[in-house]
Amino acid sequence: MSALAIGAEVPALRESARVPLTLELCRVGDEHFAGLVAAAAARHGVEARALGVRTLLQLPRVAAYSGRIRRRDLEAELRNAAVGLRADQARIPELVPTEAYPLSVLRFVECATEDADAIFGSLHYLRSARPGSRNFALVDPIHRRPVSLCSVSPMDWAVVGKQLSRQFGVPAERMWDVSRVYSFDVAPKNAISTLLAGVRKELSRMESTADLLTTVVDRNLGFTGSSYRAANWQHWLSVRPRPYLYVDGVAISPRQLRLRYGTQSLAEVRARYGVPVEQSRAKLADSMIWCCRVRGGTEAVDPNERRLVRRRS
Repeated sequence: MSALAIGAEVPALRESARVPLTLELCRVGDEHFAGLVAAAAARHGVEARALGVRTLLQLPRVAAYSGRIRRRDLEAELRNAAVGLRADQARIPELVPTEAYPLSVLRFVECATEDADAIFGSLHYLRSARPGSRNFALVDPIHRRPVSLCSVSPMDWAVVGKQLSRQFGVPAERMWDVSRVYSFDVAPKNAISTLLAGVRKELSRMESTADLLTTVVDRNLGFTGSSYRAANWQHWLSVRPRPYLYVDGVAISPRQLRLRYGTQSLAEVRARYGVPVEQSRAKLADSMIWCCRVRGGTEAVDPNERRLVRRRS
């Protein structure tokens, strides 16, 4: 999922300190950024993949309009993200797998809602589960702890649903969205693509209302869609980026902002609750909408024919 080369060697500090960093370099897996992530993860005893994503979520808040990031700001965000991640991991020690198993022995299961909510609520970069979702996981054969898991629920993103329906002939009410994915560092190669294949098979058998699976892949967090590609999904649309939002220095989605404060306006939140609010200034990359037909093959879309949708909600 992530473009970060988590296993890369940590570069020498002197060499790393001379390399200018930008949002673009960080999100495409720059070796110096990856090295700093790996070093911070080892120092704080946290998962490197999750730390990298959490840091990338915060970097647009401190990046200049040009996308340039000062090294001291990067190091501060890495440190803060690592401390927070360590505390979050400590909240659910019974659910964090510590042993690696080959893909062939992992079991595909429908995950208990309370386990999925605990993992997504503590460790996913959005720090929340999508209410009313069905959750699936690959679990280890001994402790049955989720190694990779995801949640799916009926599509509720109107602007994307309308475009997909108009362009590909699938009614919006027959689309299901993969809204959360989380994979621990012990997960073997191809775990997520195997999980997605299991979800498709399960929905084809048990959900008569599901004709299309969709998901959004945010390239600003280092995600490339490689696991979806490996599971025979196709990149059908792109979505214009909107600024990242932050309340009291913590990233928050518009959905979470509305649920927590009753509005999606940062100005209203600041005026009503007196908390500091910010939004990113640097240019962000478009997100990708990947899709998979639940039954039958999924057609590819020529890159020149992919529509770019304006994001409204």
